[in-house]
Amino acid sequence: MIEYRRVVYDWLVEDLGWAQNLAEIGNILILGLGFTIILYIIYWVTRHAIITLFKAFSKRTLTQFDDLLVKHNSPRLASLVIPLILLHKSVPYIFYDYPRLESGFEIFLWVIFVFLVLFIFRSVLRTINEFLKLTVRFKDKPIDSYIQVVMLVLWVLGFASILAIVANIEFIKFFTTLGAASAILLLIFKDTILGFVASIQVSINDTVRIGDWITMEKYGADGEVLQINLSTVMVQNFDNTITNLPTFALISDAYKNWRGMTDSGGRRIKRSIILKSKSIRYLEKDDVEQLQKISLIKDYLNTRQQQISDFNTENEVDKSILINGRNLTNIGVFRKYLQEYVEQHSAINKDMIIMVRQLPSTSQGMPLEIYAFSSDKRWANYEYIMADIFDHALAAVPYFDLEIFEFDNNLAVISSDSD
Repeated sequence: MIEYRRVVYDWLVEDLGWAQNLAEIGNILILGLGFTIILYIIYWVTRHAIITLFKAFSKRTLTQFDDLLVKHNSPRLASLVIPLILLHKSVPYIFYDYPRLESGFEIFLWVIFVFLVLFIFRSVLRTINEFLKLTVRFKDKPIDSYIQVVMLVLWVLGFASILAIVANIEFIKFFTTLGAASAILLLIFKDTILGFVASIQVSINDTVRIGDWITMEKYGADGEVLQINLSTVMVQNFDNTITNLPTFALISDAYKNWRGMTDSGGRRIKRSIILKSKSIRYLEKDDVEQLQKISLIKDYLNTRQQQISDFNTENEVDKSILINGRNLTNIGVFRKYLQEYVEQHSAINKDMIIMVRQLPSTSQGMPLEIYAFSSDKRWANYEYIMADIFDHALAAVPYFDLEIFEFDNNLAVISSDSD
């Protein structure tokens, strides 16, 4: 063994007549260059063989997992393992005359090997992450958080291993010492631990998925969840800005998730028109005859007016004053008209609740609310449908001799001056 390690040295001293010091340096340089060329050839052959075989194998399989491994350079990184092992084996030959350099270079190679293992694991984990996101079952789950936790543990173990290698301490003793500092580690990684716990709870309880639209006013978030990481949740707001909020906020703060709306059969319309109270009145016979020309409520008015007339006749009601007995009101007929209009609207989901109702009277007037669900839940289309309904409702108000409340600034100024 020694003869092989000294063959270049002996040749330089005996045949070329070099001095011992120069021969030792020449021995290192020549052997180092020779092993470098050999190892590069081995690396080149190994890399091309592994990558070629892996690409050929991935083309024949139906799964995309192997294609993603190639995308994330897993075969390329794996091809470095054999040359690195051979390089480690060649160190005693190259640095035979310099034990300290031999020891130092071996430590350096061990550190490189640890980093190589970490990079291989990172490549495989990234592949698993991307592959799971392509599946229906896991595409909306916070896989990034779990991958980051595993990768964080691997990096901690990797750096701990490097420190143990450099300090020449046994792994068991090193990690025992490290365990004594667990309180400090917990303090340092407090946010990471909280984020990990939050990711698990969010995933188990299925409260937030990637692709959900959430609103969290505290952090200014109002948009689609793009990513759930170990420490942050990335939200693309409706104006295309990006908000990053702490993952732990998903279990510690209040927020609104619009998934229930998107999964349901419609998007809720809940808006009211405020009518002036002084415009509400009973309808006289001429008013009813005029409103009977409106096709949507023609049958209703005929039937209802006959029922009211029969009741008043049977009970001998004095109809010289409208307040006596039963009567139709303009707001009641208008409410019935809106009910019929909304029920027949093509964009409203007929299987969900449809209601036009009065809200409690306010100082502004009487609110008349339309409560229904649009079939189309897309934001722009939803807004168009709601606007279309209220365009018609607002334009229909005068036909029932009603008035819409509007705040009169001039009146407010006069009242203020008079005070």
